[in-house]
Amino acid sequence: MAGLDSSGLPQCSAPQNRKSCLNKSIVLPVSGPPILACGAWLKNTICVTRGNEAYVSQLIGDLDTAEARLMLEQSVTDLCADLDVQPEVVAHDLHPDFFSTQFAQSYAAQRGLPIVAVQHHHAHIAALCAEHGVVQPVLGLALDGVGLGTDGMPWGGELLRVEGADFQRLGHLAPFAMPGGDRAAREPWRMAAAVLFQLGRGDEIAQRFPNQPGTKTVATMLQSGLNCPATSSMGRLFDAAAGLLGVCEIQTFEAQAAMLLQDLAESHGQSALLAEGYRITDNRVLDFSPLLAVLSDCRDASYGAALFHATLAAGLAEWVERAAGEYSIAYIALGGGCFHNDILLRTLSDRLDKYGMQVLTAQQMQPNDSAISLGQAWVALQTIKRGI
Repeated sequence: MAGLDSSGLPQCSAPQNRKSCLNKSIVLPVSGPPILACGAWLKNTICVTRGNEAYVSQLIGDLDTAEARLMLEQSVTDLCADLDVQPEVVAHDLHPDFFSTQFAQSYAAQRGLPIVAVQHHHAHIAALCAEHGVVQPVLGLALDGVGLGTDGMPWGGELLRVEGADFQRLGHLAPFAMPGGDRAAREPWRMAAAVLFQLGRGDEIAQRFPNQPGTKTVATMLQSGLNCPATSSMGRLFDAAAGLLGVCEIQTFEAQAAMLLQDLAESHGQSALLAEGYRITDNRVLDFSPLLAVLSDCRDASYGAALFHATLAAGLAEWVERAAGEYSIAYIALGGGCFHNDILLRTLSDRLDKYGMQVLTAQQMQPNDSAISLGQAWVALQTIKRGI
């Protein structure tokens, strides 16, 4: 039997069970040679195309175990055999350290196949284009935890213009530090500490988080900039808000802080947004620092969570609407794991709909990294159309 991951997605069962590894088939508006797309690191799936159809495997899972890596390899063999295709192009994520990337490169090298590297957030938006059969240019709002950007930095709050094989980063969330790097993704108090430091209140870190033994070290790291990579991640913005509101200091599972914030916001009900809670710079950087400053002094967590969601949706909608007018694009695709948040998805979609935009959301696929392989395959097909 197939199991379920934390988001309720079916996982591939034993590798020898070939049929269990086919999850979705999606009809594409274009045809091309067979593509193998190897997906992301988290919530990995693979995708194989045949003609104008894309076949996405069931969830293989996070690639941090030997079992999952073997399952990826076996799933490629089984899915290609089931479809009776031999891939002619291989696609993968930009991140060189992902097992899926390394597998893709090895697979292509052994067979002399061309290879296409696809930026993570481009793939998120491309997956929605594939699912909805949209070949026109779209604006893409990609909101998630992390994906390697073309500049080598961890992205995660991106406004993109996507057209087939190409994308342009039009804007991003204002970056802020991740003290301790990936550890900050597991410990929201660190993201809250980074916000306090950015607000000029670094001396409050220790007293705000007395149960965390690393507060002095983190304050020193922020002061020196040591091991504090900057990120534009929406996921880390949720973490920062949860830490500031005292909702979650340490996460025991992925997206726990964001889920707790959503639950609190739902319990509070609708909230007026903070009109001055964000600013959009001339180079399209969306900065929620004013909102975070208010949350840092908020003593009612449910009110703060509701205010956070309402202001977030308003800022994102205005950000998108400005770009839509400038580029004369009617489609907006909402991709990335943050769109599992029903409040954010619903409120933002309603606002964009009122602006007259055609909103593309995940219907057959999930908005998270399980759709990355589909997006990679779509970009690879577009790349072939124009010539690799």
